[in-house]
Amino acid sequence: MKYSANHCNEHISMEKRNIEINRRGRLIAPGVGGQGPVIYWMSRDQRVDDNWALLWAQQEALVHGRALMVVFCLVPDYPGANLRHYGFMLRPLKQLQERLHAHRIAFLMLEGDPVERLAAFVKEQDARSLVYDFDPLKIKRRWQRQLVEKINIPLYEVDAHNIIPVWVTSEKKEYAAYTIRPKITRLLEEYLSDFPALQKHPYPCPSIPAEIDCKHLLETVSDKSVSEVSWLSPGEEAAQEAAAAFIERRLGSYDEQRNNPCLDGQSGLSPYLHFGQLSAQRVALMARGSNWAAEQQAAFIEELVVRRELADNFCYYEKDYDRFNGFPAWAQKSLNEHRADKRTYCYTLAELEAGATHEPLWNACQQDLVQSGKLHGYLRMYWAKKILEWTSEPEQALDYAVLLNDRYSLDGRDPNGYTGIAWSIGGVHDRAWPERAIFGKIRYMNANGCRRKFDVNRYISEVNDKRD
Repeated sequence: MKYSANHCNEHISMEKRNIEINRRGRLIAPGVGGQGPVIYWMSRDQRVDDNWALLWAQQEALVHGRALMVVFCLVPDYPGANLRHYGFMLRPLKQLQERLHAHRIAFLMLEGDPVERLAAFVKEQDARSLVYDFDPLKIKRRWQRQLVEKINIPLYEVDAHNIIPVWVTSEKKEYAAYTIRPKITRLLEEYLSDFPALQKHPYPCPSIPAEIDCKHLLETVSDKSVSEVSWLSPGEEAAQEAAAAFIERRLGSYDEQRNNPCLDGQSGLSPYLHFGQLSAQRVALMARGSNWAAEQQAAFIEELVVRRELADNFCYYEKDYDRFNGFPAWAQKSLNEHRADKRTYCYTLAELEAGATHEPLWNACQQDLVQSGKLHGYLRMYWAKKILEWTSEPEQALDYAVLLNDRYSLDGRDPNGYTGIAWSIGGVHDRAWPERAIFGKIRYMNANGCRRKFDVNRYISEVNDKRD
């Protein structure tokens, strides 16, 4: 890094900046750097602002006096994804490209198999190094392992999604929120710092990549069977506006209203957080800096930080996060003991997908998910638990819940989704409850319990009104 030689405070500030950036990532493979640019493979964190991976990549480029390129690799048939997800992800990328170009950072799109395309591109550019987003999901980790085998330059992994990098918080799979919470609390004040600014890069790329053609990219998507949503605008700017509106208007009542689907009590930020169009760290800083009392902030910080980072911990350290074998031993034993229990109702995947069960509340939940691409957090637990009750075995229930959530929810294919379903069906991060048929010792929920929480008829009516 080149420092200003005539101002000591600037040197100290830059040193602090480097420390903040460096502790967010790690070297995965040493390799031998080429003579070309530093390349940042943007995947999980699709934003310019508040992006530790982008900042890391720029720092690496500045240290070596290189240009900086950001590459996005479009996989048109990503498992579980369809036009709904691709539209929300791709439409903001043109603006992202323009913002990066204003910082003299190139942004380009590659299409196809990410391992083959990235490996070829890195060699073509004679890249100095490759920086990529941390992601705990199996498919991303497989791609990353395969890249290590194909290229021989330094590879860095940066966790720009969590406030505290997953591997720093804990070296093992945590049993529950109460075991990870003290570890996060101990580190949070150290890591919950503001972001350095992205600099205008002093080493521009020699050529300007082609402008992003969103229409063409959406035409390449394999699964167009689920339509895009129109009620929510994608992108960094929309995400920041939504976060500001929530903090200003609803954070103070979050704890009281978040479990009532008839009220606008939740943050509504999960699609933005899933696609990395918004930084959880930025939202936490906004909440901490708000005028709301600490006790009003606490419930939201618990969900935003502790529960989100617990989900990443589970998916990172449990290879079977979406399988029966990923359930805790007590839950597997209990579910096995109740496999032969009689099911009063047993539905096919097609019946569930159509919302054609005997229970009006569950049908409304499924229709809400299909229509809007979201399902209230409290209802998603009830929704998943009824799938366990209405299918022939827990493995089938898990498969159906994952498939439907991934297919219709904007924030599907996400550690929060897999962990939430594993909690609902397999007792992950929960405890054993009084035993009952089918569920064994898994926590039970039903429509009557929902009626004690909120106006079920009103919710059903509102969903039906949207459908009409």
